[in-house]
Amino acid sequence: MSVYEDWVGRSQTATDVLDPARSNALDVALGGAGALTAGDALPLLDHWLHFWDVKPPAALGTDGHPAKGGFLPPVPLPRRMWAGGRLTFLQPLHLGETVTRTSTITAVTEKVGKSGTLVFVTVRHELDAGGGIAVSEEQDLVYRDPAPGVLPLPVAVPVPDAAWAETVAPDPVLLFRYSALTMNGHRIHYDRPYAMGEEGYPALVVHGPLQAALLIRLAGKALGRPVTGFDFRGQQPAFDGIPLHVCGNVTDQGGEFWTQQGEAKNMIATVRTT
Repeated sequence: MSVYEDWVGRSQTATDVLDPARSNALDVALGGAGALTAGDALPLLDHWLHFWDVKPPAALGTDGHPAKGGFLPPVPLPRRMWAGGRLTFLQPLHLGETVTRTSTITAVTEKVGKSGTLVFVTVRHELDAGGGIAVSEEQDLVYRDPAPGVLPLPVAVPVPDAAWAETVAPDPVLLFRYSALTMNGHRIHYDRPYAMGEEGYPALVVHGPLQAALLIRLAGKALGRPVTGFDFRGQQPAFDGIPLHVCGNVTDQGGEFWTQQGEAKNMIATVRTT
């Protein structure tokens, strides 16, 4: 039995109002017009801009995240990140609505691989604005050993061959803005000395959720049909200062999308429109 078995099944709820200002701020940060108003449909994945879990300084870990323990298990491994997730969009949410999010830990799995010890925590979130579940989501969080050394910085590559492609410049301002809008205090996204000296990265790290947001925005424009499902998984970190290509190809069910900086893909996603 896992030492974290007691955390499986733990649940908590949070309530928030879907603020148009947050979606508009992200839209403008990504080059949009920011013209959303109350009553408009919430852009997909913009629920991540809500349900802030703000902790006082004494309740933060050295990495800027809330200290371990509480709802999530107190995994002692020093590096933690959001590895991927799966979402089903059952009905639209609207800006201005009051939404309740119910979160439940569904699994805690320990593995030992080439990179050391890994602990995966899966959390299910269900969002309801009063008319039944609107968004069902599973998040995979991973805790891991320290990096054995500084990771290499990828070499910029031309735009990959894809049906759709956009290129984003993930500079420190964009990373700071996304951290602020999601109340994400993880220092790898804005504190370069910490990211490089403590966690072994060669630069600031582009948020996984930010990459997912870029992918689903491209999918919405490219496919021309409502997105009903979105599964994504991080393959390797992306860093500031290097062009980030956001790409996609059509499939029978929707599309396959990915981000890419070097020769390998950073994040891959399956988009369903059926």
